[in-house]
Amino acid sequence: MHAEVLINLPARRLDRTFSYRVPIALEGQVTTGSLVQISFGRQKIEGYVTSLRNPDGPEPAGIKDLSAVIDRGPVFTHEQLNLALWMSSYYLCPTVSALQTIIWPRLARSSRQAPGLWPLSPPGLEVVFKRAPSQKTAWETALSQPGLTRLELAAAAKVSVSAIDALTAKGLLIAQKRAGKHLLNNFVESRPFDLTAQQKTAFDPIFDRLKKKEHEVFLLNGITGSGKTEVYCHSVAAALRMGRQALILVPEIALTPQMLNTFHSRFGEEVAILHSRLSDGERRDEWLRIKEGSANVVMGTRSALFAPVQNPGLIVIDEEHEPSYKQEESPRYHARTAALEIAKNKQAVVVLGSATPSVESFFSASFAGAYQLLTISERVEKRSLPKIQVVDMREEIKKGNQELFSQALLSSIKDRLGKNEQTILFLNRRGFSTFISCRECGQVMKCPHCDISLTYHINGRLVCHYCNYTVGAPRFCPSCRSSYISYSGTGTQKIELEIKRLFPDARVLRMDSDTTSRKGSHQKILDTFCQGNADIMIGTQMIAKGLDIPAVTLVGVVNADLTLYMPDFRAAERTFQLLTQVAGRAGRSDLGGEVMIQTHSPEHFAITSASEHDYQAFFEQEIKNREILNYPPFTSLCRFLFTGTVHMEVENAAKTLYNILSEIVNSEGLNNQVQVFNAVPAPVNRIKNRYRWHLISRALSVKQLQDISRACLNEFDHRYPSSKIRIIVDIEPQNMF
Repeated sequence: MHAEVLINLPARRLDRTFSYRVPIALEGQVTTGSLVQISFGRQKIEGYVTSLRNPDGPEPAGIKDLSAVIDRGPVFTHEQLNLALWMSSYYLCPTVSALQTIIWPRLARSSRQAPGLWPLSPPGLEVVFKRAPSQKTAWETALSQPGLTRLELAAAAKVSVSAIDALTAKGLLIAQKRAGKHLLNNFVESRPFDLTAQQKTAFDPIFDRLKKKEHEVFLLNGITGSGKTEVYCHSVAAALRMGRQALILVPEIALTPQMLNTFHSRFGEEVAILHSRLSDGERRDEWLRIKEGSANVVMGTRSALFAPVQNPGLIVIDEEHEPSYKQEESPRYHARTAALEIAKNKQAVVVLGSATPSVESFFSASFAGAYQLLTISERVEKRSLPKIQVVDMREEIKKGNQELFSQALLSSIKDRLGKNEQTILFLNRRGFSTFISCRECGQVMKCPHCDISLTYHINGRLVCHYCNYTVGAPRFCPSCRSSYISYSGTGTQKIELEIKRLFPDARVLRMDSDTTSRKGSHQKILDTFCQGNADIMIGTQMIAKGLDIPAVTLVGVVNADLTLYMPDFRAAERTFQLLTQVAGRAGRSDLGGEVMIQTHSPEHFAITSASEHDYQAFFEQEIKNREILNYPPFTSLCRFLFTGTVHMEVENAAKTLYNILSEIVNSEGLNNQVQVFNAVPAPVNRIKNRYRWHLISRALSVKQLQDISRACLNEFDHRYPSSKIRIIVDIEPQNMF
């Protein structure tokens, strides 16, 4: 028997299977999906068995034996392998990278108290097994692999589940139950709310497709506070009644506690949660609950999409516009695109929900016909949207106010404190000062490993937000020894300090990645604020979405211009989305709400549209700009990012690939359909001591881009087989940094 093995070396040149002989000693231990050890060159490495076959004809010369079986498995299913092959083809990444992203974590069982089945060894065991060889095999397997689930043990021992049940009935296997330790302790069971007329109009076509088991993609465009979550809950309940499972994806861990509370109060222990802040043991427990079918509602961030759900009927992607759904390391997949592929294969329904849909999604629903558009234009109980006031900070400067806050915003904060109402202040930049420099020689303190200025934090440290390098803030300029050090720019820490100075009696919280690094910190901060134990919460984009806090009546955007002039064609879209989302945190009760947006660009259409809660006006202007500039959704983009430790080598590699790509486009006569931009230094030219260049190509279709890019990479590898430069391919990139 020969095994086709996908080796665990994520390199383009090795992205295929290699044949190995299954030695007699390992016969019966290897199956499709096994994790094995092989000899590859001079190395002993791991590999995944993708198929087994009897060789036709003479055995190839030099074929090697498998060295060992690490895990009989199967550690992946046929469907998971097919999904990995699709991801590899779509995103031009090594298949093994895609497969390792998809397969469930095989985490070590370190405790006798870990969940699963555990063997006992009473006297007279041989007599018990005398006429039950399959039970003996299962028991011996349990001895060597304790902690397996009922189904895992049956598969590992290659016996029927009834043999496992017989051992359990005899008391020879002890089952340890799993508990959802991550779940909220203080949830209250709730019943579904009656849907409003608009919610029901949105829900009905979703229910119809679920009932018919037909694949469909819906874009649920509901304004903030319109009750999209209630539509999700009704849709999940419908899927469960039909014997199917549901996946709910959220973009941020910070959104998980409130969403989990809602779903857990509705569906109880059927809910499992998956995200990167879980411990290894918690993650394993959740995966096993899902795999066993005891948790049929899965909620989590991007990677939860690959949970071992056997029969998904519904996939919900909340805040579908969020760039965090795109993974920024290989495989650079987008959860939305991958979800559509999974749903298509499973005849499942996809619901993409957002108050500010991505331009591409709204275009697909409104013009391309790829999605069905569902709209909710009213808030629950017909509450009005908060009034938004745009404050022109240029006028504040003319009046002599050079502080962080306008007089109007300060007056509104004081008013809310007097009424015992809550305020959210939003600034999408953490730290205290965004950079420090010498006022004599002009030197900016930069990270020695990255081409980026260091951010000053309130603890007296300078921090690089790319590589986490940190150093004490200097008293003297390291270049000219001057003591005239200037601290410039504003982050959330400075906002917090200034608010405490201006309002010393106010109870202030800050929520950003610095204050939420510890496990459970998101939940603790939110609980404190939601329970009314703080008056003002200051935060970055993690407070801009998904939070429903009735006592918040004022939202202040300290600087709306931070994302507006980024070197990215999506800058206006990101600004509009952030402003609209954070504005939606106000006015979620009968108290009403007010939003103040401080900006130096009050006439920009992204800001004027956000101030009027007018997505349609924003979309119409933005889609005109995209069409003129020939950007998505009218074209598809591919970004090639080159990194290496020697600057000249990186530059040469980038320019070489540009030449190859141009040659292919010219030779195939595609100049009118494909455009290749010159290779240039990336906006951040160096990160972690690796220099960075990039080039962008665009085409009328994503398939065209994939075919040309694949041919280009093959030619590059052929010409430069020993290149030390790392080339990252990003199909449909979400950022250009």
